[in-house]
Amino acid sequence: MELQQIKQRFGIIGNSYGLNRAIDIAVQVAPTDLSVLITGESGTGKEVFPQIIHQFSARKHGPYIAVNCGAIPEGTIDSELFGHEKGAFTGAMSDRKGYFEEANGGTIFLDEIGELPLSTQVRLLRVLEAGEFMKVGSSRVLKTNVRVVAATNVQMERAIHDGRFREDLYYRLSSIPIQIPSLRDRSEDIVLLFRKFANDFALRYRMPGIRLDDDARELLLRYRWPGNIRQLKNITEQISIIEKSRDITEEILRHYIPFHVGDNLPAVIGGAQPKAEADFSTEREILYKVLFDMKRDMNDLKKLVLEMIEHGGVMDVRNEDHARIINDLFSAHGADIVSAPKPQVATVFAPRQHENGIQDTEEFVEESLSLEDQEVELIRKALEKHNGKRKFAARELGISERTLYRKIKEYHIDG
Repeated sequence: MELQQIKQRFGIIGNSYGLNRAIDIAVQVAPTDLSVLITGESGTGKEVFPQIIHQFSARKHGPYIAVNCGAIPEGTIDSELFGHEKGAFTGAMSDRKGYFEEANGGTIFLDEIGELPLSTQVRLLRVLEAGEFMKVGSSRVLKTNVRVVAATNVQMERAIHDGRFREDLYYRLSSIPIQIPSLRDRSEDIVLLFRKFANDFALRYRMPGIRLDDDARELLLRYRWPGNIRQLKNITEQISIIEKSRDITEEILRHYIPFHVGDNLPAVIGGAQPKAEADFSTEREILYKVLFDMKRDMNDLKKLVLEMIEHGGVMDVRNEDHARIINDLFSAHGADIVSAPKPQVATVFAPRQHENGIQDTEEFVEESLSLEDQEVELIRKALEKHNGKRKFAARELGISERTLYRKIKEYHIDG
């Protein structure tokens, strides 16, 4: 059967290479009895591929059972998969067949296989290796002839590393791996899918179909689609029902797409960013911030020097702009200076221009800021304001209690 006929039969929309490759692998592996592991993000349509494998296999006339492992409580999943004997546990009023017994001679699709408890993984491994299992509460070994196709959106290598999934089971399941591409990796299919969903909803709700203008189409292509096809279908249905206008503009579309900064950038698939990359990214951001702060400080310093020259080399610390520049420069080196509680005396050297064009430096004694004296004064004021209560004084100063205690001891402040 040709690729296009397979797509029509199973309702698959798209022409991207990754999608076509996944379909081709599913058709090729179908005649064998090898286990297949289908991986991909949530919402990519993984559930269609086990059906393709079953229908193109020699088991197509046998049963096909799909099981969502993530939806079954841990306490009952063994009973659901392998069955149980009467009296095996409270509430077991009679014998019950499990899915593996029911699917004998056919195919069983285990969706969300990464959510299986470790104890159940041991039982499943025995089925894959020997075709044997035991019901819960029974010591009798039963045989089953079943084809296992599994799917997961979990990064299996990480689950194995974390001890949440057995490595031997993973290799048994993934005899043939099939990777389903995410929607953002199928950008050429996004508009096709939107049109298909829009036409389907127009027929279902008996209304004219919606259409995208060029800007809205561009917005649709830029979005990352973390929910993949399921999210696109959901948004298309919302717009079809809610919007009165059938011509959808970019402005209208933005109300339905959570389009945030960075949504059009590549994302790490299958979990958090690797530690090494995260550390590098953080260090790079810090470096950029330091460089920008240095550039700003240099510009402020140049401005300050020019103004000093214009005023004959004198710096007025009571000038708000001058005080801000000084505070910023000192703060960049670990000092917290907000304002001067009382003027202190400091020596300032500034350039002086002679009539003959020669520059030298001249010493001026002006009111300035002494870091130590200011800190002492600020701490004393904060303690006085809060009647010696160091917790509230520390909060007022914007420092921790431990830092406040250390400074009180260091400066011999009576608190």
